[in-house]
Amino acid sequence: MRKWSLILVLSIVAAFAVLAPAASAKPAAGESDIVSTAVAAGQLTTLASLLQAAGLVDTLKTGGPFTVFAPTDAAFAKVPKSTLAKLGKDKALLKSVLLYHVVSGKVPASTVVTLNGKTAKTVNGAPVKISVKGGKVYLNGSTQVTKTDIMASNGVIHVINKVLLPPAN
Repeated sequence: MRKWSLILVLSIVAAFAVLAPAASAKPAAGESDIVSTAVAAGQLTTLASLLQAAGLVDTLKTGGPFTVFAPTDAAFAKVPKSTLAKLGKDKALLKSVLLYHVVSGKVPASTVVTLNGKTAKTVNGAPVKISVKGGKVYLNGSTQVTKTDIMASNGVIHVINKVLLPPAN
């Protein structure tokens, strides 16, 4: 009986030794990178798949810090099919559009609201205008920030209700 108790105790200790590293390997909230955080949000899957198509996943997983103004799946559904088809055929154009949603640095909502009437330079190189109306933040006048401060290990995501298109060159 004593032998079985010892085996049982050793088995439990071994199980904890095996399980403990796996449990601690799971990142805490805010410790996942921007892409993983976007996928986990559930409403940003179109953005995540387009990042893959544009070859930007590795950059947004390992680089940064970045602030991403992330259009929801519903926002992408509003984009005309002809525009989506054009982006699908032109990887450089798709990359340019996606990088127009990214600003270098980690800019939380508390800072974004102080930029009323100013512009922020996107990673694309073109500026995006920030305005605050009725306590709500808008980009380029009509794109509303609907959810703020989704923290990631290498930046922050602010969810927006429309896809931003960079100004024509």
